[in-house]
Amino acid sequence: MGKNEFFLTKRMDFKKHNEELKRVWDAYNNRKPYRVPVTVVGSISNLFANPEINNTGYTFEDFFKNPQAQIECQLAYQKWVRYNLICDNEMGPPKDGWQINIDFQNSYEAGWFGCPLRYFGNGVPDTIPILQRDKNKLYAMESPDPLRGNLLSRAMEFFEYMEDKCPKMEFEGLPVNPPASIPGGGTDGPFSVAYKLRGATEVCIDMYEDPEYFHNLMNFVTENIIRRIKAIRRWCWSRIPDSPDKDRFKLPNYHFADDAIALISTEQYQKFVLPYHKRLVEEFSDGGPISIHLCGDATHHFKFLKENLKVYSFDTGFPVDFSKVRQELGPDVQIGGGPTVMLLKDGSPETIREEVKRICTSGIMEGGRFILIAANNLAPCTPIENIEALYEAGKEFGRYDL
Repeated sequence: MGKNEFFLTKRMDFKKHNEELKRVWDAYNNRKPYRVPVTVVGSISNLFANPEINNTGYTFEDFFKNPQAQIECQLAYQKWVRYNLICDNEMGPPKDGWQINIDFQNSYEAGWFGCPLRYFGNGVPDTIPILQRDKNKLYAMESPDPLRGNLLSRAMEFFEYMEDKCPKMEFEGLPVNPPASIPGGGTDGPFSVAYKLRGATEVCIDMYEDPEYFHNLMNFVTENIIRRIKAIRRWCWSRIPDSPDKDRFKLPNYHFADDAIALISTEQYQKFVLPYHKRLVEEFSDGGPISIHLCGDATHHFKFLKENLKVYSFDTGFPVDFSKVRQELGPDVQIGGGPTVMLLKDGSPETIREEVKRICTSGIMEGGRFILIAANNLAPCTPIENIEALYEAGKEFGRYDL
């Protein structure tokens, strides 16, 4: 692949593009869509896995260990995204400046519980399960400090560095805004955290062979997730006394994730995981509709989640039967989905166009609650022409006035 494959070659009128996307989202949010919104979201792994766009000199390991590396890599990646990934996200220079966050990917929660990190050069760092060999270590574990426990100690150090450094910086002639918080104000899900601590195979075996232990682990994880989220919110409120959400833990549109439930049946989910999801919902939802992020094919749970947790917004990341999903969930549930990451990365623009046409004509658009997405997370080294093909096909086949 050549350098030009990863950069948008056509000239863009960013002002016109941003005016159009505002119309698209306003119409969608007002339940009067004239076309399907198209979004492309990718993590910073796109920077590290593609030497054609990574001109920082840093590796993923640097990113996890060095706050200055986090700042410079995030700026480089944000610039590439805003000037090259054409979709219904704002493009061009950010009007309010560049926003820096603390990013430990999906390792922040297991790292907070004490799992050590392992590095793979420019691959995404991961954590090592601490209960895999001796599960009974659980009973000696102490609840980590919600603001400075284990990996979040590093996160707070990064926060303090960035809070001092960012206001003194400019990038591309615009201010650089420091992070507003540290990781941990939400959750990747108690079951996903449990398998990061115990091991995916081991935690599933525990369900059958030692259910008492399984529930002890899930209870420990869930209690501490709730405690951490509340502590981080209180810390944020102390920094922003006039926050409109001050002293409110239960909010509308509560969102959480738990990718690992794709591993189990709905019967197993109901028995072993639902009680812990209900605890999160009871603590943080005002009783309104909930959204959930689920990588993998977890569609076998969707109807149950809608009926038992009031989930009215789902992402889909792997091949799914869009017609069946819409029929099961009805017209009022938001569904995000699109071509597989493999097709988007390695397919031709024409095959991507045909797949978008197939998806949009499957019945998924009924009710106007469909968002065409790049399968949850853009694969590194996806050619720009393929992203543009997704966007143009979405505009062509995702219209409601056809």
